[in-house]
Amino acid sequence: MTISPSDILLTDRVAVVTGGGTGIGRGVAAGLAAFGARVAIWERDADSCAESADAIGALGIVTDVRDSHQVRAALDQTAAELGTVTILVNNAGGVFFSKLLDTTENGWDALYKANLRHVLLCTQLVARELVGADLPGSVINLTSIEGVRAAPGYAAYAGAKAGVINYTKTAAFELAPNGIRVNAIAPDLTLTEGLMRLNPDGPGPAASRAIPQGRPGHVYEIASTAVFLASDMASYITGQTFHVDGGTHAAGGWYHVPDTDGFALGPG
Repeated sequence: MTISPSDILLTDRVAVVTGGGTGIGRGVAAGLAAFGARVAIWERDADSCAESADAIGALGIVTDVRDSHQVRAALDQTAAELGTVTILVNNAGGVFFSKLLDTTENGWDALYKANLRHVLLCTQLVARELVGADLPGSVINLTSIEGVRAAPGYAAYAGAKAGVINYTKTAAFELAPNGIRVNAIAPDLTLTEGLMRLNPDGPGPAASRAIPQGRPGHVYEIASTAVFLASDMASYITGQTFHVDGGTHAAGGWYHVPDTDGFALGPG
């Protein structure tokens, strides 16, 4: 058996992208649609859900994926209008700064629900449908570089994202006999609408210097990884976390020293 350019195509497969109204989620939804998938966006913000769905040609369903009843309703609507979901991208998430000693129980629970709990809810419901129909599938979870390194001021967020990585491994193992693959994508600094609102000029040189390739990532670079993982090109890949981060994770804290050929452990 040889590979073919058609192996990357997602023609007529049904994909769900949670939090697909903006940022990485919207980019992933657009990428999946460009390669032939019929895409549903599950997004809790009604305006961005409608705008993104219209721009991409996707089905937009206003959904808060932290609520299992809303997830069930969204899945039923998606199946009724597009067909059985075989690609799930668990992208929805949220973050806010809170020092460890100042983090409240409510704050911790909010970040857990926003970044980890819904990954179980959505995966579980979609996987049950796939197992019942004896169909293979691909689940792609968005985690973060913060899930594998210290993240001062973001302990709850980082803990949840670390949970996504281990959950990905365990779900991949349990679902492998059913032909359902589960992988994760871990970006570092990525140019999104939210980031540009915080800093219209983009991240400064210090932030870019922390990335070996010397620049932040683009949404389409995350999207292309998701397309690959959803496709038959990745048919033997499961339980993996792909660090789409310009080399940050691999560098482990090493930096290029500006204007020299040297290196330093730490920004120096």
